[in-house]
Amino acid sequence: MAAALTGEDAESSLHDDSDSSDSTASCSPADENRTLPMCPSLAGLPEELLELILCKGDLDYRDMASVSSVCRRLRAVCATRGKIWRKQLFTRWPTIIKYYNQMDLPDWQEEYKSRHKAGIAARKLVSSFSKELIVEHRLPCEGFNDLESLGHPAHFIEDELLSIIGIESWKCFIQKYCAKKILYCMRQESTMSKFKEFLQRPADQQNILEGAVLIDQYCNPLGDVSFADIETQIEDILRKVKVYLSMKNSRHPSLSLQAGGRSLIEDLDLQGEALDALNHVLFVDLKFQGNVSDFYNPLNSYMHQVLINKTGIPISLCVLYLTLAMRLGVFLEPVNFPHHFMLRWCQGTRGSSFVTDYVFVDAFGSGKYRTAKECEHLIGQPVTEEFFAAVNTKEVLQRMVGNLLNLGKRESKDRSFMLLRVSLDLYLAMYPDSVQHLLLQARLYFHLGIWPEKVLDILQNIQALDPSQHGAVAYLVQHTLEHIERRKDDSSLHAKLRSNEKEVCYSVGLIMRHKRYDYSCVIFSWDPLCMMPPDWMENLDLYNLSKGITQPFYSVLLEDGTCNYVAQEDLEPHPSPTEISHPDINLYFSEFAGNHYVTKKELQLQYPEDAEWIFKQSVEGQPDSSPQEP
Repeated sequence: MAAALTGEDAESSLHDDSDSSDSTASCSPADENRTLPMCPSLAGLPEELLELILCKGDLDYRDMASVSSVCRRLRAVCATRGKIWRKQLFTRWPTIIKYYNQMDLPDWQEEYKSRHKAGIAARKLVSSFSKELIVEHRLPCEGFNDLESLGHPAHFIEDELLSIIGIESWKCFIQKYCAKKILYCMRQESTMSKFKEFLQRPADQQNILEGAVLIDQYCNPLGDVSFADIETQIEDILRKVKVYLSMKNSRHPSLSLQAGGRSLIEDLDLQGEALDALNHVLFVDLKFQGNVSDFYNPLNSYMHQVLINKTGIPISLCVLYLTLAMRLGVFLEPVNFPHHFMLRWCQGTRGSSFVTDYVFVDAFGSGKYRTAKECEHLIGQPVTEEFFAAVNTKEVLQRMVGNLLNLGKRESKDRSFMLLRVSLDLYLAMYPDSVQHLLLQARLYFHLGIWPEKVLDILQNIQALDPSQHGAVAYLVQHTLEHIERRKDDSSLHAKLRSNEKEVCYSVGLIMRHKRYDYSCVIFSWDPLCMMPPDWMENLDLYNLSKGITQPFYSVLLEDGTCNYVAQEDLEPHPSPTEISHPDINLYFSEFAGNHYVTKKELQLQYPEDAEWIFKQSVEGQPDSSPQEP
């Protein structure tokens, strides 16, 4: 099959070709025979046979566009019922088939065009982000939420980003990195919209499992976290419970409950049988357990990981246990017990206010039943009755997010504090007027040096909510405005002098070769040390380079039209320098001078000593790859 579409030139093949096909159809048979000798015999075949022929083989969209432009007959066959373009669409992008059902009868050629144009738009976006990352060493997609402006269905854009991420070529690391960042923001934006809609529902329509999965999805936007998949796994556990229960009591009412039903069992003995069966399957057969050895791992809070690892903390195991119990017809309620989340099971009149009317189920303790006194003993201190009361779904989710917040504050390895950032987003979605958390968010963004304009918006909101925070707000406003001014200064040209950077071996305009990957490139910028974001360095494993990230790094244009940012130890002067074919070559250079490129005026001002260095090296011989002597 032909290569994937990567630019505007490919799009032209899918433009409406009605003019060409009409003109072809008006030609005489002799003219048609001269253009395509086989056309009369091909066009004369029955429609079903033509469809079969055109759906087979390695014909791609360009072949189909060419066939459609031959004559009216072939154009009609390609368009009729859309089998040919439908096959083209799902062969090229198999993952999007899930967005269509068998009853859909769209114009498949138009669907292909839409998907094709979305792919071009997505790749342009990735290309622009990649270029900004190389040139400015920052990503505009920090908080990027302007995908709607692209004017294409979100799942088309997402599918194209996934295809970029899936490219195995080592040369595409920067494009893959940017595609991941865009996809990350895109999925988070979508999940946050769903989470806010969830919070607006009446309390009796808020499913705790669904809310927990939305938290999981927001914290893990690049993970394969699907509510449908989690539901399937829970239904599989439920089937196992019912099989075990049927061996104990073949006429138990839980066995006849339908999926999605809300029927409840009133008899306490029957409820007990159901919970005993649940405890056996969940904790004995499937070996779910509390993660005592790695309690503070954030994975314990993510429902998809709880199901994979079969470990969790009290609240995540309680969400799983509660969901299964309710589907067995047993009514349990979540209890926000200090330091140890519980479920309560009423032994008297439902809704009773007496603590003694309840047994407390400890999902973290393999489903053990505890009295109120035993719960107090568990945490080693007396607890007032209010802590034994049931809480609503929003309060359960607040505690889940609060756990993640506390873990995020302990982060040390990840310098982007991603867990703290996402958990703050979720908490503020639930409680947007929480001054304490707004101030923490403003301080976090200020500390990370990102979104200074957003920091000012947050501070303005804090001032309106609580004027007593004026001191903290004024301090952050002042320093944020200074940061914005510094960023403006940094965006202006600053001369980089080789005489000040003795470790820099190569010059702007020099043709280089990558030592490991053997590609040719031309340098258009250099830094005395790596200036990329921390997660970029970690993903590329730059810390394991022999000279690490403190060596010079070079921004280069590659012969395949992409850009890269390469450590000095990975480059060497090209033994046979030739011109580099890159669309941006004329932005930086005025001409190719036989073995190097001559920089334009702006680049000469930024690197005023580089041209003289190249001239000196051309007189003395090949550039030396060892650092300059002071």
